[in-house]
Amino acid sequence: MKHLQNDRRTESESEQQQPLILRDDSKFAAAKVAFFQYFSVAIFVFLIASFWDLQVRNPEYYSEAALRNSVKSIPLLAPRGKILDRDGRVIVDNYPSYSVMIDRQVYKPEHLAGIAEGLNMDFDDLSTRMRRFEREPKYRPIIIKQELSRAELAFIDAHHDRGAYPELELIHVDRRLYPQGGIAAHAIGYVGEVSEGELDSPEFAKYRQGDIVGKAGIERQYNDLLIGVDGQRQEIVDNLGRKRGLIDFKDAIPGKTIQLTIDLDLQAIAELAMTDRRGAVVAIDPRTGEVLAMVSRPTFDPNLFAGRIRQADWNEIINNPHKPLLNRAIQGQLAPGSTFKPIEAVAALEAGTLDDNTRVSCSGGATFYGHYHACSNHNGHGVIELHRAIAQSCDVFFYNVGNKLGIDKLAEFAGNAGLGRRTGVDLPQEAEGILPSTKWKARALRQKWFLGDTISVAIGQGYLTVTPIQMATAIGGIINGGVWMRPHLLKELKPEVSRKLAINPENIAKVESGMCAAVNEGTAANVRTPGLELCGKTGTAQLASNEFVKGSKFGKTFVDNAWFVGFAPRQNPEIMVVALFEGGEHGNLAAPIVRDVVKAYFDKKARIQSTQVAKARIPQLLPVAPGPEPAENPKKAEPEVNQ
Repeated sequence: MKHLQNDRRTESESEQQQPLILRDDSKFAAAKVAFFQYFSVAIFVFLIASFWDLQVRNPEYYSEAALRNSVKSIPLLAPRGKILDRDGRVIVDNYPSYSVMIDRQVYKPEHLAGIAEGLNMDFDDLSTRMRRFEREPKYRPIIIKQELSRAELAFIDAHHDRGAYPELELIHVDRRLYPQGGIAAHAIGYVGEVSEGELDSPEFAKYRQGDIVGKAGIERQYNDLLIGVDGQRQEIVDNLGRKRGLIDFKDAIPGKTIQLTIDLDLQAIAELAMTDRRGAVVAIDPRTGEVLAMVSRPTFDPNLFAGRIRQADWNEIINNPHKPLLNRAIQGQLAPGSTFKPIEAVAALEAGTLDDNTRVSCSGGATFYGHYHACSNHNGHGVIELHRAIAQSCDVFFYNVGNKLGIDKLAEFAGNAGLGRRTGVDLPQEAEGILPSTKWKARALRQKWFLGDTISVAIGQGYLTVTPIQMATAIGGIINGGVWMRPHLLKELKPEVSRKLAINPENIAKVESGMCAAVNEGTAANVRTPGLELCGKTGTAQLASNEFVKGSKFGKTFVDNAWFVGFAPRQNPEIMVVALFEGGEHGNLAAPIVRDVVKAYFDKKARIQSTQVAKARIPQLLPVAPGPEPAENPKKAEPEVNQ
């Protein structure tokens, strides 16, 4: 009984202890659930905080980081088209080089000082350049330096690979290569980075900051033909700018190669003739208007402008008192002196003011309207007619002709010949010159025309100013039978008649006769050359009156300009050349320049013709395969045995 009670007590105690064990398991499970709940809440809070940081607190930073780990677009700059001379020889070419640009999508301003130091750049200049592009989209990189040295290339490679300057990117660029010595620099022009002022003009409206465009000459005139179309390379990169793959590649389309009418042989001769001189030379074919040579001195090196010109070089050019950037061939506006007399002579012959019976007595000068005007020959020419007046350049003769003709009739014919207006040559910024008349003086100076003014204009002085290319086309049109061709440098342009005027051929012949006499027996006899039928006219143009020069301490700075206009041959002229020698003092000192160019033209023509004749004499026979020689004795002829 007692044992039974004990057993029941034991079972009762066991039953009482069992619920205690179940309560412990329940607490453990609840703790685990609570832990997982708190852990889930923590993860949720972390995600919410991350989303807040990404999308609300600093979205730009992370979006740019994502972009850095995506696609980079690298421009492939199109090479400009080459420029050839009339014979297909290269005048302007390109050469390979490297430029460095900054990718502003990964650019850090604190890197700029180190980049400037490593690339040997002025920090302020680089900072200014970066600010100029602030309004441009960030995906457009900025070229900061061109024509890198080996040390600069090594600097970029070393720092780019380490990720120190991931914004730096090397690109291949074809830079412009111009002839050394500034040959034909004014005609060809140069290229450079488009300026902010140019971007505001309609001409450059389609270009963007940093683009390289033609700035002068042919480079600017035909920029749209030469510039080409840029390509692009798209790469996958990481946040350090390292390439991870290639997405797309669009090759650049080179610009069009253009051919000019310029003859390098004549150009070189004209350049040599103008060495250490100021002035211009223009050679044209009066039958077509093709410009064969164009020189302006002093010149400049267009290679300096191929990218961004250094400030020191720019200061040296613009501070030069002789203005080397001025294209004197089309922009130099100066009095033509006696080279104007052939134009005046034709005008007077056509008007009937001058004829074969006209004679003038020259004693060394003449008085008109109370003022004495000296002649080029102070001893006088005696009684003189048109032929000798042109050959000897008698001022008194043309004083009388101009006075009798009158300024308005003279201006009318000279205007038809092309003076006082642009020739239309395919070059930018051509000057008009001044063709004075009664209306011009009233409009420009608000003054009345005085008869004494005509006397000065009659010998190419006074208010009259011309450009060398105007003189070349004006007299070229007269000797071409009254047909003026528009001058041009692009060879593919068709000859274009700019004006026609019915001129009596006999009157043209009379003037031509006087110009040929000027070379053979007159003021330009120093350039008479056997076998060269050169005709021309000298001109000496004053920069100030004789009274001023004599009475001024600056008189030596006003040395007369020397002109010479020449053509050859006399019948059906093929070449017309004008030379302006500033400070040359006498026209006969400009004549050798023209003589050398004309002689080079005909010497080259003779060489070409002799070569063509030699080729024509060579029999063009079809090649015949050589056969075995016939054997004298057939029995002795044995077949060859291949060993």
